[in-house]
Amino acid sequence: MEPISIAHEMKTSYINYAMSVIIGRAIPDVRDGLKPVHRRSLFAMWEMGNTSDKPTKKSARVVGEVMGKFHPHGDASIYDTIVKMAQPFSYRNMLVQGQGNFGSVDGDAAAASRYTEVRLFPYAEALLEDLDKDTVRFIPNYDESLKEPTVLPSKIPNLLVNGTDGIAVGMATKMPPHNLREVCAAVGLYLNNPEIPVEEIMKVMPGPDFPTGGIMMGTEGVRNIYTTGQGRVIVRGVATIEESEGGNRGDRIIVSELPYQVNKAQWITGIADMVKDKRIDGLSDIRDESDKDGIRVVFELRKGTMSAVILNQLYKLTALESSFWAINLAIVDNQPRVLNLHGLLEKFVQHRIEVIRRRSEFDLKKAQDKVHILVGLLIALSKIDLIIAAIRASDS
Repeated sequence: MEPISIAHEMKTSYINYAMSVIIGRAIPDVRDGLKPVHRRSLFAMWEMGNTSDKPTKKSARVVGEVMGKFHPHGDASIYDTIVKMAQPFSYRNMLVQGQGNFGSVDGDAAAASRYTEVRLFPYAEALLEDLDKDTVRFIPNYDESLKEPTVLPSKIPNLLVNGTDGIAVGMATKMPPHNLREVCAAVGLYLNNPEIPVEEIMKVMPGPDFPTGGIMMGTEGVRNIYTTGQGRVIVRGVATIEESEGGNRGDRIIVSELPYQVNKAQWITGIADMVKDKRIDGLSDIRDESDKDGIRVVFELRKGTMSAVILNQLYKLTALESSFWAINLAIVDNQPRVLNLHGLLEKFVQHRIEVIRRRSEFDLKKAQDKVHILVGLLIALSKIDLIIAAIRASDS
């Protein structure tokens, strides 16, 4: 046994732990925009034929497949990941199609995995397509009994489209989602001119596009995110004022969209507490009329109360106006890096070039092998009589 310094051992072990969390758990790969648990979940569903054109499968079965073959870290975290990928208020473009209760914007938990069912969404299949053509590198799984991809081919710049968030050791990432059409247009501009100014890209991709809607206040924060990889955007919920008819009652404020990641139930409860404490004065009733078609929260004002004043108080004192702090941290060549918009587009384009090159080489080799067989058949056809005679003369 060799004695070593406890300080040295703690430092070395902690660095190893930190890098394991950063690369293996909390920060997504810049190429496909996925963390390992997301990638493994999608790959397992793809491998078991759980695609969008097939019937859904029990979530518990999918979780078991992921945990048993690729991700030995507990079923709860795997199911939570799959649930989030199936929530339209969490993902701008869902990766998983769910059947059953998958939670709500109020913070309600999803039903247990034995009750819900899932399958891949067509969007996710665009990330997985061409996996069978040697387009990406595969490595052994945790027990070296199977192979898993280090990254997905990803026809779509998923990191920009769906964004991400994660807390690692000593660092964190938080990237806003964007509109798919706008991101594809931005990729096209970058391909034509890699030095294109951010201002030109913002003409086709003016800013984030959150799944819960909202109004972005100003463009300076977006410009900072796109140029430096860090910044803040202010997002307001969408509210309209319904004036009373004939003055028989007070006006109404109707909120139909909330800022991203705002828990509606907690937001309403917080406002009710402010009304009790007289921090917001003039509301007579709050009703949550939200349904499957969308959010609708109605604030009834007392007669004579100025609706504009109450609305401004809601913006100032509650999460109806929220800040989204972004830091574009992703894994690049096994190292965490903060990337601006040009960096994100560059890494995606480089990845796609590599995927297309490897796919073309695979198709070429397959075609060459087929040509080799066809040439042999042509040679055999030209000497068919000799071949038949040899076969007839053979004892076996």
